[in-house]
Amino acid sequence: MRELARRIDRFQERFGCGVSWLSLAMVLVVFGDVISRYAFRTTSGGVQELEWYLFGTLYLLAAGYTLLHDEHVRVDIMYSKLTPRRKAWLDFVLFWVFFFPSCLMVIYTAWPFVRTAWSVWEGSPDPGGLPLRWLLKSMIIAGFVLLVVQGISQTIKSFYTAMGWETR
Repeated sequence: MRELARRIDRFQERFGCGVSWLSLAMVLVVFGDVISRYAFRTTSGGVQELEWYLFGTLYLLAAGYTLLHDEHVRVDIMYSKLTPRRKAWLDFVLFWVFFFPSCLMVIYTAWPFVRTAWSVWEGSPDPGGLPLRWLLKSMIIAGFVLLVVQGISQTIKSFYTAMGWETR
């Protein structure tokens, strides 16, 4: 099981580093849009949509990488006072009680939404908008699948720590 967690972590590390390049693309697109808007008094609906396509894709696809590095939002009021083993037990239990059911619910409820977008090759309803809305909607499922996969790794690691077989 620990080898599975290591493989998932290696994959997420490489994938997250690759996805991080979307940040640069997003900065360049926003910079170009701002220059265009203020220097040339022109803008494009397609460029503005591209900004939020890039942001949404980055946010969704980097969620597993963020979980790998424990950089997600957490309320540390009580958690920070726990020993590493108790933290691991709490993580292990909460992954099963909240994390996996929530992620699977998002995937399940997004599926018809994404399937419909694919069936009609959904594009932007706005003039000059991008034709790839179906691809953006697919990122919801892809991002949450990556998150579930990383959750499996985190659960394995939490269990090993909770049992005292490994330290964090």
